[in-house]
Amino acid sequence: MGHECIDASKEFKWGEDVKSEVTEIVLVRHGETTWNAAGRIQGQIESDLNETGQKQAVAIAERLGKEERPIAIYSSDLKRAKDTALKIAETCFCSKVTEVPELKERHVGSLQGLYWKEGAEKEPEAYSAFFSSQNDLEIPGGGESFDQLCERSMNALEQIAKKHKGERVIVVTHGGVLRAIYMSITQAPSAGKLLNASVNVVRFSDDKWIIDSWSDVSHLSSVGFLQRGFDGDAKP
Repeated sequence: MGHECIDASKEFKWGEDVKSEVTEIVLVRHGETTWNAAGRIQGQIESDLNETGQKQAVAIAERLGKEERPIAIYSSDLKRAKDTALKIAETCFCSKVTEVPELKERHVGSLQGLYWKEGAEKEPEAYSAFFSSQNDLEIPGGGESFDQLCERSMNALEQIAKKHKGERVIVVTHGGVLRAIYMSITQAPSAGKLLNASVNVVRFSDDKWIIDSWSDVSHLSSVGFLQRGFDGDAKP
């Protein structure tokens, strides 16, 4: 995808002169929705946070409110992400949430609105395309290819990173986008499970990305979360 990754497992220390050029981005997956709980495919269709998702939004807001204050908060323009971001903004004393349409979930074509368990039977071509390793394959029904998702997600993230050198920002987005970001940076063949209301921290400097931490849900111990998460690599 054209982005260089630094191995976070190496004990890399940021010097003060370097740190001033480093953008820290806290990536958050939105809280659990009614469709997440039901096993229904959202894509770019709207679905509200359920009761658990609302509690998750409060929990993640409380956690981030105790950490270094972000200079800005960005969100996908889909309601489930915006509602999560607004709760975080309240706790972090940010006056607004900036919507970025390019951070919305992947359009998954004719799979949108179906239940995962019926996707293979009702839309076999789209279902096969979604799980295909052919990354330039668009999903039938107006859906995006994985390459298209990666390109728009990384371009949006890089624009934010370059705008906020030496600053900390929060970005609330979706499981599919987080998967694209992780695989673009690491070039790994899989991103594993992307959990609702998880904290994922990346840093950007000199056109290089480093993953600082990934899929942290320690703040949800008293709230709970769907163990299956979002996994675009394994068929349900």
